[in-house]
Amino acid sequence: MPINITMPALSPTMEEGNLAKWLVKEGDKVGPGDVIAEIETDKATMEVEAVDEGTVAKIVVPGGTEGVKVNALIAILAGEGESVEDAAKAGGEAAPATETPKAEESTKTDTSKQDAEKSAPASDPAAKLDKPIRDQNPGAPSPAPTTKSGERVFSSPLARRIAKDAGVDVAQISGSGPHGRVVKKDVEAAIASGTGKPAAADAPKAAASAAPAAATKAMSDDAVLKNFAEGSYELVKHDGMRKTIARRLQESKQTIPHFYVTVDCELDALLALRSQLNKSAPVRDDKPAYKLSVNDMVIKALALALRDVPDANVSWTDENMVVHKHSDVGVAVSIPGGLITPIIRSAEQKTLSAISNEMKDLGKRAKERKLKPEEYQGGTTSVSNMGMMGVKDFAAVINPPHATILAVGAGEQRPVVKDGALAVATVMSVTLSTDHRCVDGALGAELLAAFKGYIENPMGMLV
Repeated sequence: MPINITMPALSPTMEEGNLAKWLVKEGDKVGPGDVIAEIETDKATMEVEAVDEGTVAKIVVPGGTEGVKVNALIAILAGEGESVEDAAKAGGEAAPATETPKAEESTKTDTSKQDAEKSAPASDPAAKLDKPIRDQNPGAPSPAPTTKSGERVFSSPLARRIAKDAGVDVAQISGSGPHGRVVKKDVEAAIASGTGKPAAADAPKAAASAAPAAATKAMSDDAVLKNFAEGSYELVKHDGMRKTIARRLQESKQTIPHFYVTVDCELDALLALRSQLNKSAPVRDDKPAYKLSVNDMVIKALALALRDVPDANVSWTDENMVVHKHSDVGVAVSIPGGLITPIIRSAEQKTLSAISNEMKDLGKRAKERKLKPEEYQGGTTSVSNMGMMGVKDFAAVINPPHATILAVGAGEQRPVVKDGALAVATVMSVTLSTDHRCVDGALGAELLAAFKGYIENPMGMLV
């Protein structure tokens, strides 16, 4: 039986990707774990491994193809004892990666799963958090539809996506797949014949979003271009990263009530300690074992502050407050075409030298677009530092599902008053953006006070 290889979802925001190149050719034998292709996502270039054993019978999508949809068929493997020619002819619709064969073998199994889900205790945090967190992932397949009586309608994620885009109710379509499963060709047939009824639940939502979508398109095309003389500009098409950044930041400002708190931190003690630590770094292979930056110490200070003020180390969902056990600090890194936020996990537990070396490695691979999804997905807060660009202060946009982000300005000499006398100190302004649903002004101020304490008394970060 032929084995379908589909376009994988390599990040939560990925809806399509570029198939950069194949590392195998038709006729090659592959096994689980073998790297077969390179995929360019909105954030990085990733290697794709085979999960099954077989012979490459047909490459459906050639290397260099852009805009390949998630779950689209990209290649076919011939199984053991099967001819390559037969497998290439028999290969069909992409098997969804999110559903296992067991889910299709028995309706009884799925019914049992539904009963188990319904009987889950209401106090179970995992059960409560499942839906809101999944809803924050725009790249995830849509949930399986149900009939009015509550019975599940078996359908592939690809079929559901096509039906949703076309305003068709999957529950009204007869499936031709195993056990009556609705597949892509069933939805396309319903659309072509006009027999698919509009999905009642999605109709208001689609109508509500139609006007803003049309307005956005008009603003991005005719409404803008008519203001400029023809020939005075050129159009550069948005790439996947820029589209993702635009969508997520727009969602952030539309859904998160931002609140801003700013403090000034004196840096002289921190700069002196940093210099002392760098001078005492052991030499390995003719290079110092580490070289601390101010940003490394900012990451550590914020991580410790979140440890000391755990009520601010949270994420918001419609039903729960997600209280994080560790300070996973994302750090905004500028790369060609946009930015990405690699994450220092459990930063409150790591030494300054460990944070520094890890950040250098993540930053280097981020610029090369070689980060793995687990290295930039998640996190509990973020740091955006524009001080090295000479920016005095600014307010950053929260990166969901984080509830906070710290905007760091440049350290500069300013006049200050100490013991009633005028003096000069190196001062850095920082602004904390908070999600006011879960981190209000007083809590944000408490977190910043803890952060300032570590910055101005940096020895506390060493013990």
